[in-house]
Amino acid sequence: MPHFSYKAIGRDGKTLDGTIEAGGLELASRQLRAQGLTLLKLEAGGSAAAATSAKHSGKAPGRQEILSMTSELAVLLRAGLPLDRALKVLIDMAAQPQMDLLLNDLLTAVKGGKALSQALRPYEEVFGTFYINMLRSGEASGHLSEVLDRLVEYLENARANRDTVVSALIYPAILAVVAVLSIVVMLGFVVPQFETLFEDMGEALPPLTQMVISGADFIKGYGWVLLIAAVGAGIYLRSWAATESGRTSLHQRMLDLPLAGGIIFQFEVSKFARTAGTLLSNGVSLLKAISIAIDTVDNRVIKESLQVLPPAVKAGKRMSVALEETGMFTPMVIQMTRVGEESGSLDQMMLELAKVFDNHVQSGVKRGLALLEPVLILGMGFIIAVIIIAILMGILSVNDLAV
Repeated sequence: MPHFSYKAIGRDGKTLDGTIEAGGLELASRQLRAQGLTLLKLEAGGSAAAATSAKHSGKAPGRQEILSMTSELAVLLRAGLPLDRALKVLIDMAAQPQMDLLLNDLLTAVKGGKALSQALRPYEEVFGTFYINMLRSGEASGHLSEVLDRLVEYLENARANRDTVVSALIYPAILAVVAVLSIVVMLGFVVPQFETLFEDMGEALPPLTQMVISGADFIKGYGWVLLIAAVGAGIYLRSWAATESGRTSLHQRMLDLPLAGGIIFQFEVSKFARTAGTLLSNGVSLLKAISIAIDTVDNRVIKESLQVLPPAVKAGKRMSVALEETGMFTPMVIQMTRVGEESGSLDQMMLELAKVFDNHVQSGVKRGLALLEPVLILGMGFIIAVIIIAILMGILSVNDLAV
């Protein structure tokens, strides 16, 4: 059925923008007037077009906006407001144009008789399959507000884990940049100041001093070449990582890293387990829950290993057996899955597995930082100390010759 976008004035005198589904322009106009709206503009174009336009223009709501909307909607529904009234309140509270557009679109669809999960279908790329299926399970069970509360908890946990990892990497990244810049400044600007002092000594200079001066000359003469090479290498690696084979190879190498590999593995499995457990606890079928949970995994190697689960479950095989046959997953993952299957509480065991791995990720990140920060500081200090010692050795050699 065609969609029509409109601009109208509501009974409260406020201007509304939204879309409506109707058999024709005249029918759409009648439906809107029946809702007490005074039409200002009505033209062909629907929610799907609006969603696509918003996404491609970079104006789609972000994670924080989705979390805030979900939390506020859960509170309003728990307070006893009907869904359409709750959406109107959210529209009045919306601070960003893209959120206002989305909520108006949802309100129009809900007033037209659609369920909230159906109204969100055009925005699937923004909200995700997991979010929409959770809403559908809440609508089917009649506990939409409780499901929204669980969605809020899920989104907050996901944000907390992501923020923990990102914030943990900020300081080492800054430290690494400062270390590189310090060494470049020492070699490119400080050491050349002493070259006039050493230029008459030739081979009489200590080997360490000669090596440092040669490095400084190279940085001074060919630094721009190194910069271009570094930028070119970065562009090449980015293009290579964008290919299927490149991304898979990169993800495999990330898993093979001594300390970070285990953290990445636990982080990805935690996302899978939390998603599957949350969906199962809300009545979503095992096969559908697994398929949606697999889509939340970013690491290609782990994702490909998990792809064995849907056909195995269809064939009547246990998840724990299929996971063990891949050779990818740790005994903890396999055993906790097996216990959940045998006890009939797979959803709870998946959530417990997610909690355990979340704790492991946080402690692993802390351990990694405890090792990485002193390594970077000591490495930078060692290189700068070598440069200073080389200069001092050269100065002492000059003094010896003068004597």
